[in-house]
Amino acid sequence: MAYVTREHLDRLLERALLADDHSSLARQLDDLAHKYSEGDVSRASILVLAAEEWRAAGQPARAMDCFQRALEDGGEASIDPRAGIADTLFELERPDEAREIIEALRAEPAIQPATAHNIAETLVAYGDLRGGLEWATQAVLSCDKDDPEHVALLRTRYRIRVDLGLPEDDLDALVS
Repeated sequence: MAYVTREHLDRLLERALLADDHSSLARQLDDLAHKYSEGDVSRASILVLAAEEWRAAGQPARAMDCFQRALEDGGEASIDPRAGIADTLFELERPDEAREIIEALRAEPAIQPATAHNIAETLVAYGDLRGGLEWATQAVLSCDKDDPEHVALLRTRYRIRVDLGLPEDDLDALVS
């Protein structure tokens, strides 16, 4: 069993970034999640990272498995694993299923800003600029201005509005 610290995870990520080897990092993170007992970082968070690395390595089926395990684990993660599942479903050319998950998330009372940002970016990546703008706008309006995600959301929202050819509004003026 492994006790996982933020420093341990950071070292793994740093080495993998230097080697530019997403498959190796995904495998290491997946193994770490299997051996996990406790730590500064939740098992769900490790599984979400592993899933993102599997996607970067061109292995969406393995990513889907990790996102699903993160969801089942129920621990705290950087994003709701369902957002990653939806993104992966789009990648697997299953857009109807992806949109069902996104609509289920929309129906929830409080979505983490990072999850909403992820969904906005996913929708934009798959051609739904209006949907991405809606998610980014709602996230900006509900996000605490001190949250580091706030500025990132403002920038994403601005970029989407520019892509849509919309004029600048009051929220766009906050982008610095």
